[in-house]
Amino acid sequence: MRVAVLFIDGVGIGRNEPEVNPLASGDYLLSHFQDEAPRALPEGGLCFPVDPTFGVAGRPQSASNQTAILTGQPAPVLIGRHVLGYPDAPLRELLARHSIVKRLVAAGRSATFANSYPVAYLDALKLTRRPSPSAPEFTLPPAALRRLKASASTLAFAAADVPLRTLDDARAGRGLTHDISGERARTRSLSAPQRTPAEAAEVFWQVAGEADFTFFEHYLADEAGHAQDFAAAREALDTFDAFARAVIATRPPDARVLVCSDHGNVEDLTTRSHTRNPVPVLYFGPPAPGLETLATVADVGRTVLRLLDVE
Repeated sequence: MRVAVLFIDGVGIGRNEPEVNPLASGDYLLSHFQDEAPRALPEGGLCFPVDPTFGVAGRPQSASNQTAILTGQPAPVLIGRHVLGYPDAPLRELLARHSIVKRLVAAGRSATFANSYPVAYLDALKLTRRPSPSAPEFTLPPAALRRLKASASTLAFAAADVPLRTLDDARAGRGLTHDISGERARTRSLSAPQRTPAEAAEVFWQVAGEADFTFFEHYLADEAGHAQDFAAAREALDTFDAFARAVIATRPPDARVLVCSDHGNVEDLTTRSHTRNPVPVLYFGPPAPGLETLATVADVGRTVLRLLDVE
């Protein structure tokens, strides 16, 4: 049995109000709304609304909640606050000790991150990467190097010494760009393949064929939410939804797929801030015990471990 997680940053369960909620203006897998029963999903999929706040004061943030997902631990509770952006020292310690990737590898399972990164970025952060025959795409000036920080996802895989993918992998059909299409990389003068969502889904399952656990992250919806940009939000949601539907439609019989977010944002474009709304966790695959216990975003990580028989 294999498990795949498609992570999208900044998508919560808001109101069914198309004028402020892009999810209400389209029929997306993630179009679920407050005070409404979860909508029917293809392939017998299930939706579980979960809490992103952990009862901690303030608005949920990316660093602490992504750490919660990737450790199965209630990170905001353990450190007493929500942390935005990139993990600080306490969160980095949690990831180093409790990464679900580290636990899977220690139990004899294999794991891989489907996203591809520029070599210069990975080397600047001293993250383990796959071999790349190409020269670094750019050189970071000292000021940029001082500001550079690793994400929760890269740190979770680094905790298990799992090599990260480079743009060479993306070009060779062994990895994906975070925007799925590759357009964002090309606008920044980086060489990346142009792909449709269906083509990206095919690459995803080729990558996932190597591992028991495969993770992919997409953060443009959160970016659009902060900008209160309705057009950018629709574009990000359109692309991710088409990709996720293609992944689910071509899911091998031995694979289970979870789609999740870390906190709300894009579902309420009246504000630039994250919301305290519940977030949807979607499941696609054969019947699995314990899904009904999903209560917080940390339970996504715990579910991955349970599905792969690692407790």
